[in-house]
Amino acid sequence: MNRERIGKILMELRGDTSREEVSKGIGVSVSAVQMYENGQRIPKDDIKVKIASYYNKTVGEIFYT
Repeated sequence: MNRERIGKILMELRGDTSREEVSKGIGVSVSAVQMYENGQRIPKDDIKVKIASYYNKTVGEIFYT
């Protein structure tokens, strides 16, 4: 799992949506979203599921491609 690649995918999925809106949608802090996007942290499995659901993707499409 490449943190930088995952971060890039997450930023592309977020597009023009604010980090605040995404953080509320998946139930994590804005700083957590920022760390995921900057490649500083990989979300835990339960958060991966929430992120995938939020973006209407599968966990595999985001984290394992």
